[in-house]
Amino acid sequence: MLNRRTLRIKIMQTLFAYEQCVEANNTLAQDLIKERFSPDLNSMEVQDKPLLKEKKSEALSLYKKLLVNKKVNESEDARVNSVVEEAIKLCHSSNKKDFSFLKKNLVAEVEKINQRYYEVLGLLIAFADVGKSDKKIDHSNFLKNGFITALRKDEAVQGLLLKTNATWDNNRLLVKDWFRDVIKTDKVYLEYVKGDVPGENEQKDIIKHIVRKLILGETVINDFFAERDIRWTEDHNIVKSLADKTLKSLNPEQGTIQLQKLSMDWEDDLVFMDILFEKTTQIEQSNKDLIARNTKNWEVDRLPLTDRIILEMAITELINFPAIPVKVTINEYIELTKNYSTPKSAKFVNGILDVIAKELVASGVVKKSGRGLIDNK
Repeated sequence: MLNRRTLRIKIMQTLFAYEQCVEANNTLAQDLIKERFSPDLNSMEVQDKPLLKEKKSEALSLYKKLLVNKKVNESEDARVNSVVEEAIKLCHSSNKKDFSFLKKNLVAEVEKINQRYYEVLGLLIAFADVGKSDKKIDHSNFLKNGFITALRKDEAVQGLLLKTNATWDNNRLLVKDWFRDVIKTDKVYLEYVKGDVPGENEQKDIIKHIVRKLILGETVINDFFAERDIRWTEDHNIVKSLADKTLKSLNPEQGTIQLQKLSMDWEDDLVFMDILFEKTTQIEQSNKDLIARNTKNWEVDRLPLTDRIILEMAITELINFPAIPVKVTINEYIELTKNYSTPKSAKFVNGILDVIAKELVASGVVKKSGRGLIDNK
């Protein structure tokens, strides 16, 4: 089941990508300025290289100032102002496009977990289809497994598998190879298909074994998922949990299952992602200064990018989500730091967030209500 920690990880990764885009767009904008004030090698006129160099330096300086402060005085040279304006527009428009794309992709990355869940269910059916044509081993115990039967006859499942292209029809040869090399060589599976007619518990146990050990375990099948999806490390356990809960939902008497929801409240999760991502990209300078004051006078931009993103996300969450307790927010971002930053960063981030949170609460910037008051008494 999807939880807020997973969402925070997805948002952090997306913010990391966005910051890299911003840096690249900034470089492209400065390259534009340099190009505009480079000597024209195709011109027949004599180029005043010292003057061009001077104007390029002036334009770059003005650009950097305007990028963070719109009240900076313009140059007395109209061409310098024109080129700087062009560079600023290029940078902002590129950032806007990247922001829109990444914000949309953030939701797609989360929804992709559902796709992987359906693919695991579809792969079980695909394995059963391969087993039908195997003349060397009788796979009847697997083919007649209650869970496999329920998957086949459930119209909702079949509809979703077709809709999401999770039937493995386009990868039949690959499925056959996996069945031959992974499933048929597994001792537990062979004991199951060669044994007596399995009972209800045995039927569930073999499906759990196939999903956990053979599909999502340390096999070429799991490697296939990992190679296709760079976020598989974070998504893997959620997919396993969804598959486990689907198996537990099997009603042997009725031969039915219950497909699992990725989220208990998807609309609420969408709001959480939207606010946390967008507000973090728009974090106020005063909050950046707050980080700087508590990092031994380091400039925020000199912090490791992952640490800076985590701190800015934490501050954004503290301010914009009154129902989330302060301690919960701090603990969540410490965990993110442990898993995604340097070994020393967790202690570093813990100390800074503790001080910052107290300051924000004392100043009234952070106001908690409802469940958010649990740890603030």
